[in-house]
Amino acid sequence: LQLVESGGGLVQPGGSLRLSCVGIGESLDYFAVGWYRQAPGKEREAVSCISVRADTTYYADAVKGRFSISRDDAKDTVYLQMNKLEPGDTGVYYCVAAGLGQTYSCSGQVPSHPFSPWGQGTQVTVSS
Repeated sequence: LQLVESGGGLVQPGGSLRLSCVGIGESLDYFAVGWYRQAPGKEREAVSCISVRADTTYYADAVKGRFSISRDDAKDTVYLQMNKLEPGDTGVYYCVAAGLGQTYSCSGQVPSHPFSPWGQGTQVTVSS
């Protein structure tokens, strides 16, 4: 299983972007998928996560009320809708299969052994 991110870009503060994460090689149906970001000089941090069948979601405090995660299992795709973007949202955004099965609970932890490799990510830059 490999996940490929897309949808990043340069946007002004207050703007919106929608990131996509497409699964390749295996169905995403049984995986919880998380979005993570890394800003220059900082550690990778959890942004959001969605469980199998979207039963539960997780959002970092910094993005609550602004970001929304969703999944379309028919397309093996997970989306991250980002609204009211702030300069602090700048970074490279990655998605990985964070957990397997319905019992996996999304959290703010960055998985040390995800079920898919870390990819190239997609750059998000929020600047005027």
